[in-house]
Amino acid sequence: MTKIITQNFGNDKAKEIATYEKLGGYQTLRKALRMKHQEIVDQVKAANLRGRGGAGFPAGVKWGFIPKDAETVYLVVNADEGEPGTFKDRWLMYWDPHRLIEGIAISAYAIRSHTAYIYIRGELFEEADILNKAIEEAYAKGYLGKSSAGSGWALDIVVHRGAGAYVCGEETALLSSLEGYRGNPRLKPPFPAIKGAFGEPTIVNNVETLMHVPAIVEKGGQWFAELGEENDGGTRVVAVSGHVKNPGVYEIPVGTTLTDIIYKHAGGMRGAPLKAVIPGGSSMPVLKPDEVDVPYSIDALSNSEKIKEVETSKGTPFIFGGNRTLRSSPGSGAIVVMEEGTDMVAVAARLMRFYAHESCGQCTPCREGTGWLAKVCERLSRGQGKPGDVEMLCRISDGIANKTICALGDAAAWPMLAFITKFRDEFESRIPK
Repeated sequence: MTKIITQNFGNDKAKEIATYEKLGGYQTLRKALRMKHQEIVDQVKAANLRGRGGAGFPAGVKWGFIPKDAETVYLVVNADEGEPGTFKDRWLMYWDPHRLIEGIAISAYAIRSHTAYIYIRGELFEEADILNKAIEEAYAKGYLGKSSAGSGWALDIVVHRGAGAYVCGEETALLSSLEGYRGNPRLKPPFPAIKGAFGEPTIVNNVETLMHVPAIVEKGGQWFAELGEENDGGTRVVAVSGHVKNPGVYEIPVGTTLTDIIYKHAGGMRGAPLKAVIPGGSSMPVLKPDEVDVPYSIDALSNSEKIKEVETSKGTPFIFGGNRTLRSSPGSGAIVVMEEGTDMVAVAARLMRFYAHESCGQCTPCREGTGWLAKVCERLSRGQGKPGDVEMLCRISDGIANKTICALGDAAAWPMLAFITKFRDEFESRIPK
């Protein structure tokens, strides 16, 4: 199986620049610095590299939004991995920091940026130390600084520690925090590519996204695209947790089925049969066993006929924004597997407590709605539900979805609706007769 960005996992020496260079590291950076900026952007577009942080927006297309006449451009790396169930970026930074640095350097050159920031989750102490050490080595070897690899192109990389707020994983909240303000999301437009960090054009990309860039430049966008599916190229790294025999981080070709990820890569169920799967971090709608035999790609999970539409208490599909039915998504690449016997009401209650706690409070639907979802779910989980509670959860969720500045409201509403649709009988059983 093709491994692009996990090939150095388990090799402690690969964290050192001497070993990384012996393995071919930074040679692609030298190649990229001899190319035109637009050539690199075109290769990333041809690769069909979709963002690996959750939204799945094509990276090359995003890069193309930078104004051609921009004098100052920033590249910001979103390493604020705070989605429950997600831990693949943490492993990527831990095992292969120089691949991330090389990906940042190539990407910064492509978008004509001389300054890059790595915004890393505050709790990742060890990973931040590893990155800082690797950056020091890259400066000492001349890959960073006033003349990257002797090209005359100046590039500085700064590691910025976050303070543990989940909402700062949203790109505009991240930029507010980076600037020293409270990490509140901003209204869009203007989008960061037009007006981002410090008021300048800014590209925000996820760790995994940028770590794929060296291989794309080395072997070509077409090669990368052919590893995956149409409109969604390459491999992606998934973090599998829960009731499987071999939880961990796996790199799989885009389009590998969820069934294969669970039963082949993660070793299958540890004992009891499969009951449910959260396919892309806690913000993604849960799936039942008859829905998981589907390619693990953005388009497949969001459009598959295998995945049921979310329904209201009256049995009609919820339509978000007037034109969209709720499906699911690979999201942040976190696959949480649950076996028979798992209390789905308790799972929902735990997730709703998280979202209520992490809401920044800026938008009324999210600030008030997530709190109500948590309270109602909590009393249902204790078996103290009241008549009408299930319908209330549906109404609250529909009142949050697509009505907030950022996607944190959706991240609470979508899974809540999916839990009710897929496991409604468990919720209703918690209401005393």
